[in-house]
Amino acid sequence: MNKQSYENLNETLYKRTLNNGLTVLLLPKQEMSKTYGLFSTDYGSIDNTFVPINQENEVTVPEGIAHFLEHKLFEKEDRDVFADFGKLGASPNAYTSFTKTAYLFSATANIEQNVQTLIDFVQAPYFSEKSVEKEKGIIAQEITMYDDQPDWRAFMGIIKSMFAHHPVKSDIPGTVESIQPITKDDLYMCYNTFYHPENMTLFIAGNFDAKSMMELIEQNQSKKHFSKLEEIKRNYPKEQETVAQKETKIIMPVSIPKVTVGIKETAQTLKQEDFLHRDLLQSMTMDYYFSVGGPFYQELYEEKLIDDSFEYSTSLEKNFGYSMISSNSNDPEQLAHRIKQLLLSTNEQTVTAETFETMKKKKIGELLRSMNSLELIANQYTHYYSVGLDFFELIPAVQALTVEEANEFIQNWIAEDRVAVCTIAAE
Repeated sequence: MNKQSYENLNETLYKRTLNNGLTVLLLPKQEMSKTYGLFSTDYGSIDNTFVPINQENEVTVPEGIAHFLEHKLFEKEDRDVFADFGKLGASPNAYTSFTKTAYLFSATANIEQNVQTLIDFVQAPYFSEKSVEKEKGIIAQEITMYDDQPDWRAFMGIIKSMFAHHPVKSDIPGTVESIQPITKDDLYMCYNTFYHPENMTLFIAGNFDAKSMMELIEQNQSKKHFSKLEEIKRNYPKEQETVAQKETKIIMPVSIPKVTVGIKETAQTLKQEDFLHRDLLQSMTMDYYFSVGGPFYQELYEEKLIDDSFEYSTSLEKNFGYSMISSNSNDPEQLAHRIKQLLLSTNEQTVTAETFETMKKKKIGELLRSMNSLELIANQYTHYYSVGLDFFELIPAVQALTVEEANEFIQNWIAEDRVAVCTIAAE
């Protein structure tokens, strides 16, 4: 197995691509009391149109099927996988995002057994028409619950406002209507296409021996047969650069309105270097302006337009990206106006070399803190690995950024037709 040491971080990562194509990443940290395992596939809610494995024609499956599949993998013909982990003293979970489905556990004992349980349950699907029909009712309740949450409605509301055609505009769990046509054959088709080892990554971080762990995983996989995977052909519709709708209002029973402003960062597939450059500057710029103490946050706070609910985030994926600024406000129209006004003012702003050095130090500090968490390391490493980047090389990449690059990004960051507003208003 390949051993890579990161002297500046005091980390050592072991990597091997197995004969069946599975990428195994091991990060032993003997100083930790627990171990975290993450088994993920490069398959999320946006992957609805594709050519199934061993077929020639493209299909489009119902919205929400990736999330539905995640649910169903935990249920076997004779047992529930949660009980298997419980007997081993582990805490399991899973999640589906726009671009990834991941299965995980955290444990302080029986690590090898838990790793085997994780691999085996994900690689042994069991679906029946009866269990699929039963699951529709369960997921429909979950969807209804999400629809009653203002924060989720605001999040998806601004996503739908920004994106006109890209499937990111569809709710991750789908809708009550969209999940109804799903059959067990649909689930097997999606599973066989996207859950091939060559499309998956297994990341184990924590207290274990790398050599014995790699041997365990190799032995586990050698007993299973997988046909050769050709390149997965996915199809995403062409997306416009401008937002789909500049303003959206959702009426809900809330005591105070909520405003979310979205920035449509990109709708293009970015090359590795461009992705890394944008990913870093996008997050550093948002943090500079909107973190507590940032100039935009201070102005909004002093004008009493925001409260403690204020938050911001930014996300960049292979073929789309967005940023969001959100807060409850008694004057939602004025808050939306001021945020847009502040964002548009960046076209004429510059940061000094001294300020940018501070921004870089803050970003590096954030990365170093994240590396104290096994969960964050595993998830972030897997995220960057899926686009061909090394999470442990982000700090040198931050250090290499120049103030000229930062100012070029900032001055070209915002265009009025790439900014949308979603307001959750009281009934």
